[in-house]
Amino acid sequence: MKQYLVTGMSCAACSARVEKAVSAVEGVTSCSVSLLTNSMGVEGTAEPAKIIQAVEEAGYGAQEKAKEQKKTDAAASLDSLQDKETPRLRKRLLWSLGFLIVLMYFSMGHMMWNWPVPTWMEGNHVAMGLLQMLLTIAIMVINQRFFISGFKSLWHRAPNMDTLVALGATAAFGYSTYALFAMTDAVLKQNDSLVMTYMHDFYFESAAMILTLITVGKMLEARSKGRTTDALKGLMSLAPKTAVVVRDGVEQKVDIEEVQKGDIFVLRPGETVPVDGVILEGTSALDESALTGESVPVDKEPGNAVSAATINRSGFLRCEATRVGEDTTLSQIIQMVSDAAATKAPIAKVADKVSGVFVPTVITLALLTMVVWLLTGAEIGFALARGISVLVISCPCALGLATPVAIMVGNGVGAKHGILFKTAVSLEETGKMSVIALDKTGTITKGQPQVTDLVPVSGVTEEELLTAAYSLERKSEHPLANAILEYSQSRNIQPEKVEDFQALPGNGLTGVCAGKKLAGGNLALMEKLGKVPDALQKQAEQFALEGKTPLYFAEGQKILGMIAVADVIKEDSVQAVKEMQNMGLEVVMLTGDNEQTAQAIGKQVGVDRVIAGVLPDGKEQVIRELQSYGKVAMVGDGINDAPALTRADMGIAIGAGTDVAIDAADVVLMQSRLRDVPAAIRLSRATLRNIHENLFWAFFYNVIGIPLAAGVWIPLFGWELNPMFGAAAMSLSSFCVVSNALRLNLCKLYDTKHDKKRSRKTEHSTNVEQETVTHKKGQENQQNLSEIVYNKEVIMTKTMKIKGMMCGHCEATVKKALEALNGVEEAQVSHEAGTAVVSLSAEVDNDTLKKTVEDKDYEVESIE
Repeated sequence: MKQYLVTGMSCAACSARVEKAVSAVEGVTSCSVSLLTNSMGVEGTAEPAKIIQAVEEAGYGAQEKAKEQKKTDAAASLDSLQDKETPRLRKRLLWSLGFLIVLMYFSMGHMMWNWPVPTWMEGNHVAMGLLQMLLTIAIMVINQRFFISGFKSLWHRAPNMDTLVALGATAAFGYSTYALFAMTDAVLKQNDSLVMTYMHDFYFESAAMILTLITVGKMLEARSKGRTTDALKGLMSLAPKTAVVVRDGVEQKVDIEEVQKGDIFVLRPGETVPVDGVILEGTSALDESALTGESVPVDKEPGNAVSAATINRSGFLRCEATRVGEDTTLSQIIQMVSDAAATKAPIAKVADKVSGVFVPTVITLALLTMVVWLLTGAEIGFALARGISVLVISCPCALGLATPVAIMVGNGVGAKHGILFKTAVSLEETGKMSVIALDKTGTITKGQPQVTDLVPVSGVTEEELLTAAYSLERKSEHPLANAILEYSQSRNIQPEKVEDFQALPGNGLTGVCAGKKLAGGNLALMEKLGKVPDALQKQAEQFALEGKTPLYFAEGQKILGMIAVADVIKEDSVQAVKEMQNMGLEVVMLTGDNEQTAQAIGKQVGVDRVIAGVLPDGKEQVIRELQSYGKVAMVGDGINDAPALTRADMGIAIGAGTDVAIDAADVVLMQSRLRDVPAAIRLSRATLRNIHENLFWAFFYNVIGIPLAAGVWIPLFGWELNPMFGAAAMSLSSFCVVSNALRLNLCKLYDTKHDKKRSRKTEHSTNVEQETVTHKKGQENQQNLSEIVYNKEVIMTKTMKIKGMMCGHCEATVKKALEALNGVEEAQVSHEAGTAVVSLSAEVDNDTLKKTVEDKDYEVESIE
């Protein structure tokens, strides 16, 4: 998407006109104009020169945003968002008020309340009229922008809000000028009654008041619009201006633009990270709240990544720059929020259609109003006042701002909490989902094995059990070994030296420590060494039911105990699932695990439905099937879930961290908090509700205001609207819409008190076990799973008997290896059954299958 700055727009009719003109240019596939930021996003192959020409022919100005202004030059981007309009409008307003106060003193103060005037003006009606005309001309000159923009757009047959103001003020001034000259003629003819008649036909103060009140409204609107970009400006202001880099062994401060990839930079406590990098030396705690919304500082050590705009809280760090300029995480976030503001939500199309015909319709109504009142016998001054009132009370601005201001504020609120919506469409649609599909690994669970339980036998302490396990597993490369290592280190366990280390495929590990044989592994290995207590075996069975992997450890022939390892559930997963269900959403868990493990996790989390045995490439088909029940949001890590994220109605990438530019996702969650998913839904619903409120106010205001201004209610109730009050109402309408949008800043994303439950469209059973079995079709029918669930074109299946698999991680290793082969559609692997059912779409010989598995250190016993 190429972005342009558009000048000269004053209301929704302007943006609609520009959008229509650019969309007609050959090569333009889509165009979105934002009245809020005076920007335009264009997609397609059209040349920028042709696009700019189309805008200029429509009566406006345009220029392409420079690349450095969009991304790399944060200062320029920040400057482009600074509220420059409010100071200009304030200056105009102050000058206008100065002249208006003098005008009102003579036109109303003296005429109605006999306030004193200079002696030479007493009874001199012509002088009084000339003074009012001159003061009004001064105010019109001060606010000449209304007339230049209004009549220019009228000349281009694209009238806008300025046209309405200009026509109203010109009509009032023109008729008053005619009345002044007519009164002068009456004075010369000494016709006093006619002089007083024309004196009462002066509308100079109305013309001046209209312009001043509209300027008041414009200033309030500009000030409020400036606040809608506070979040984006806040992000831009975080960008450091300088960095301390090490060159030729000397530290030197340079401008941020001079930092290059590969440069070494240093950070002292309290300093802000200038660019993205990786720590080479030092440890510290970094405050990443500006990017992720997480208030707790994150501990960092050598090898960890650091992001621009985060703050070093404690230690001295020496880092290498890895991403600079537009590639930093901060720049990508800024660009994402900015691009979202340049897009349009579907709901905005209604307002755009109305805005396109609104101003011509109002002008027609104003003329019709004058004609009707004249035909009923009303004086020309009265009919003119009614027509002017119709012109100045009508406000297309409120219609045009109703959606973009809410989108901008909503995006800003999300960015503060690490929730990034890529487009206005994603912000609007996220709250409309019916089904939430959650990937298990890394979304519901932490994605890495952890020690969950220690069960030493009688007479053995936890420390003794951990010491033996740590000493033995230290030499293993198995993922489960890493869990034991990390846990032991957290307990400050000191390992002992192990010799004669040996890995036993399918069983476990053995080694010699201080002259004694150590062993760790499954039940089969332990039974060869000695008697395993019945209580320990029962506990192991219970762990297995809970989705945990039990590991036994022995010293000589003595069983020391058991350690359970599992991919643990995140702390907020249960709460997040409950919140989504309370919103009326159907929560589905997708996992490649076997039925038993999937069932255990599903029950713990409380999801409505579990679909087990789903491989990454199969998730896309599952999403397709779920879409028959309603709109589906897929939540995954954005990497191996890319096809599913793309297929879903809304793709949500969780735990993006510094990699916020995930193409497949519509919504990016920087943290690994699952509660950010209901928070994003909550924000989407609040934003959509705010848009509805804004549109209602904009339509309601015009529906009520225009008939009142036209004098429809005068015969019935005597309600008559002075053009000055019409101008005041118009000036406040846009201000009200923008102020209402700013209320979104008060939205509490994690507060469940106001959640409204929506009726579920799905008809699934809430019994996790039943759902799992229904989709799994039983372990005994595993050979037919690919045809049942994924409906793939399979020419044959082969069942491999494999020895050496001990847990779900072993399954994943075998699956990945087999599915990398050409012709293998999918592999259903079970470490419990010791099998791999391989579905083939092309012939793959047995030797190739066997070699692939055995290269991963597992033994293939047979292939059928």
